[in-house]
Amino acid sequence: MKIYTFQRKQKLPITVEKAWEFLSSPKNLKTITPTYMSFDILSGAEKPMFAGQIIQYIVTPILGIKTKWVTEITHVKENEYFVDEQRFGPYALWHHKHFIKEIEGGVEMEDIIDYKVPMGILGQMVHPILVKPKLEEIFEYRQKKLIELFGQYYPPIK
Repeated sequence: MKIYTFQRKQKLPITVEKAWEFLSSPKNLKTITPTYMSFDILSGAEKPMFAGQIIQYIVTPILGIKTKWVTEITHVKENEYFVDEQRFGPYALWHHKHFIKEIEGGVEMEDIIDYKVPMGILGQMVHPILVKPKLEEIFEYRQKKLIELFGQYYPPIK
């Protein structure tokens, strides 16, 4: 069983509170997901984020194939981190940790995703040519969108 890890960091010139307000709202996922993926929340985003929250989405990740994705928010520490885990969807395992920490002049956000692709050895063969590049593409889009929304981070001059 091969478990992959995908990690990304991004710095933004905003407060921890502003970063938390945006990132902890499931409704904002559509904003930072490529439009061709037709991301839509079906249910579960009516209340502020809490541990045990179930959120259902429809997403079209590849080849126009609509996929239902159900995640559970398993851990929440306000203004610091939250964790979502797939309960139903395209992965055999999906465990996504979102960290936010204050840095000089802004925040550093870190995403760490531990995941397993389905279909055993066939899934592992497809991973480097389809799955990993798709994750990289999604997070590159998110990075650009967050810069568009909140500005580019520049380290303070000392």
